[in-house]
Amino acid sequence: MAPHAPSPTFPHRPLARRHLLQGLAVVAASSVLSGCGATLVRAVKSSTGVQPGTQLTPQPPPTGAITAASLTVAATAAGAFDANFLGLAYEKQSLQTPLLSANADLIGLFRRLGPGVLRLGGASVDQSVWTANGPGRTPGQIAPPDVTSLAAFLRKTGWSCIYGINLGGSATGATTPALAAAEAASVAQQLGSALLGIELGNACETYGSSFYPDNWSVERFEALWQQYRSAIVAVTPAAPFAGPAAASNLDAWTLPFGEYVTSNQISLLTQQISRGTASTATLEDLLSPNSALTAELLTLHYGAQSIGVPFRLDAVSSYDDGGAPGISNAYASALWAIDTTFQTALAGASGLNFTSGGQQPSAVITDSSGQILAPQPAFYGLLLASMAGTGTLLNTQLSARSLNVTAYALQSSAGMSLMLVNKDATQNLDVRITLPQTMSTATLQQMTQLSSGATAPSLAALSSITIQGATVATDGAFEPSAAYALTLTCQQLSCYVPALSAVLIQLT
Repeated sequence: MAPHAPSPTFPHRPLARRHLLQGLAVVAASSVLSGCGATLVRAVKSSTGVQPGTQLTPQPPPTGAITAASLTVAATAAGAFDANFLGLAYEKQSLQTPLLSANADLIGLFRRLGPGVLRLGGASVDQSVWTANGPGRTPGQIAPPDVTSLAAFLRKTGWSCIYGINLGGSATGATTPALAAAEAASVAQQLGSALLGIELGNACETYGSSFYPDNWSVERFEALWQQYRSAIVAVTPAAPFAGPAAASNLDAWTLPFGEYVTSNQISLLTQQISRGTASTATLEDLLSPNSALTAELLTLHYGAQSIGVPFRLDAVSSYDDGGAPGISNAYASALWAIDTTFQTALAGASGLNFTSGGQQPSAVITDSSGQILAPQPAFYGLLLASMAGTGTLLNTQLSARSLNVTAYALQSSAGMSLMLVNKDATQNLDVRITLPQTMSTATLQQMTQLSSGATAPSLAALSSITIQGATVATDGAFEPSAAYALTLTCQQLSCYVPALSAVLIQLT
């Protein structure tokens, strides 16, 4: 969805006149005028807290340079964005803290994002041993009370779970197929339908440098995986499986594994992905088009399709080793999270899980000793994406000269949502939009950043991010101002997308 053609040349509308006309429309127009005349919204959806009959204000023009752009939305489908598409990935050792229990703050933040998928994995999977008589919340152990707390957390959030089980410990006897079967039985019984899949091990392609230094291969992993799966199925026949949760080696590891197990033994093909190495990270790199991700998603799509299962990115990080300070936790990551989400959806994935937890730069939500510190910039990007709703992604054609801008469109039974992301630091956009059908109302909400005393957003800022003027509290509380009203003429509308911002347009 990146720009790929020069903008057409057309005269730019004078800002003062446009603003004046919009203001007059707000005063004079009714909620929907007859025929193909202008239409005006008097109230926004209940999620904004505005009561029916409230008169909305038009979007104010931005200050600074403005570039004309155009967006055409087609009626043809390009992908799907389902209810459980978004997710977060936490280390399994989080179960050994009060974090994933009756933590009102984290429950509120999860619920703010809507339905989602929690992935429990990471390196601590292979350092956590099932202890049937354990008291719970004990380092190095997973016990029944931990699973009970997790089940309660999932019920309160409405999320489902991909649950990792120790496989690497098989090298020393720390874990066995019998222990794995006992843990899986407890998890399946407690989580019920919230259990999306069981992953055996984590980043198993790396076991040759840790657990199995001699003669480790994908074939040996497949045999070990099969041994553990058989033990689990013998106790819990309906247990769902996902895998292989590889962190690299897509062609040499993930796809051969998928061909080996097929849809008879797994219901979800999983892969971990990061943008690159933290040592070479830059803000510009984070927001540049990611051709490597495009290629990996294409490979995963056809690999999963060939064995008849969906695929999911079960751990997505901007940069490896916990992310790059000042980049992975900066405002730029909010814009990156939106693009990565929709790029993954357009590639046919069933969802993705952004890494979170602790105080690492790539954490979507930071915490310490089981207590929430704050939702990070990337959380705002995911929140805006979730506010777009669910449904069918449509093809779009964006023309914005050579600016770094992306656009996405989503059709649902309730209407249509458009997402535009302007990653240019100086140029505001004045976008003319052509829709595939006539709509009645249009509102706009904007995500931006502005530090105290600053006159413009900063990609490097670590805070002061808002959606329609509101921040998200540690407990998920969020009270945005009323959305801006946009005028519609048949299938045409226009809006501004300020520099370093993302806007969500919702149409009915």
